[in-house]
Amino acid sequence: MATHTTPRAPGALPFAGHAPRMLRDPLRFLSSLPAQGDLVDVRLGTMKVTVVCDRELTRQLLLADDTCDKGGPWYDRIRETIGNGLVTCPHNVHRRQRRLIQPSFHPSRLPGYARTMIARATALSDGWHDGQVIDVPPLMLTLSMRALLQNLFSSTLAPQTAEDAIDDLGTILYAIHRRTMLPPALNRLPTVGNRRYHAAGQRLRRNLQTVIAGQRGAGRDHGDLLSAMLSARDTADDGSESTLADAEISDQLITFFAAGSETMANILSWTLHLLSRHPEIERRLHAEVDSVLAGSPPACLDDLDRLPFLNRVMRETLRLYPPVWMVTREVTAETTLAAHVIPAGSAIMLSPYLLHRQSDVFPDPERFDPDRWDSAHTPQPPRHAFIPFGLGPRKCIGDQYGTALAALALATFSSRWQLSALSDAQVRAVAHTSLTPATLRLRATARPLPRR
Repeated sequence: MATHTTPRAPGALPFAGHAPRMLRDPLRFLSSLPAQGDLVDVRLGTMKVTVVCDRELTRQLLLADDTCDKGGPWYDRIRETIGNGLVTCPHNVHRRQRRLIQPSFHPSRLPGYARTMIARATALSDGWHDGQVIDVPPLMLTLSMRALLQNLFSSTLAPQTAEDAIDDLGTILYAIHRRTMLPPALNRLPTVGNRRYHAAGQRLRRNLQTVIAGQRGAGRDHGDLLSAMLSARDTADDGSESTLADAEISDQLITFFAAGSETMANILSWTLHLLSRHPEIERRLHAEVDSVLAGSPPACLDDLDRLPFLNRVMRETLRLYPPVWMVTREVTAETTLAAHVIPAGSAIMLSPYLLHRQSDVFPDPERFDPDRWDSAHTPQPPRHAFIPFGLGPRKCIGDQYGTALAALALATFSSRWQLSALSDAQVRAVAHTSLTPATLRLRATARPLPRR
């Protein structure tokens, strides 16, 4: 028989609930919840959120995007800045948006995007010197932003506008997660941080609107994401044709710029960190890169097909530090989950981070083991047990783009450099919109060119 009650996580404070614990150390807090049950209620201020700790229930909810929609206070606050793009839009407009944006990520465009990342990563690493200490997260974020800006706008973005966009996005990314966890009244206060956040969002949107209008007027395909969105056409069931308006394109560009740059930067940062702590795995990666690339950066996207161990390293990084570490949904119709009735309007939280650490699927789940993805020797986990970019209709449209470009950057760095940890101190994960290393400094050592 179904019941309306689900267990509540212990340790809630008056008025604040579990919000202080979620802000202070969300990964530890989430990791404590499966012991309470498959569904656990937490309170963020006055709002109740049901956390789903079971992979089958997670799969069920992610596939049912019509009754488990993107909505509620968390998405309302995200939309303040990035608008109603593909990541944040509700179910009733998502299918149209996805059909119109899909051509931007057509496989025929990926080789051009890949060449941009290879050139950017090569230029970055060519500027390093032997023994230099690298502050990894901000450097990888800047690399990702610059590569993504070029892929979004080709050469149509003025240099100063590009620098402004990088500054504005950095401000937004720094503030956005905390704003989603705080009461709306605090976000409306005229604090320095709030004023800076709003100013950055307004300037970014103004600049994008100017660029969109200019490129639409030019009527040329520059091979970039913006050109693909400007030319996209969709035919509805009634035969009518639909295009993306300028305001919709602006929302999509901000969404891709924010989500894509942070995702690529964090994949790269965590991979470099894990390799620096596992020298035997690093040696195997270097041996493969030397054999395939012979001391040069990759030449094209197809080089990734010849680097299977590097691809397994990336996949294992995505398991341990998934870009989408948690997502929220709003139940739009009464739903029964594991004999519990979830009323319409309820807020749901799902966590790939939790699923990726289930020991029945991933033995010794905290261990960094790329060989667990070697299908020749190890049975592979169920598809819905590994969801670093989500699952179902709302799975990230740019997952192949982000992972491929991050892998190309890793191959570029590894062909010339070894990046070593400075100490054995633990690197803490900061859970913002994606998982970011709090501090990660590595020493660059030039590698000898392999013998031909």
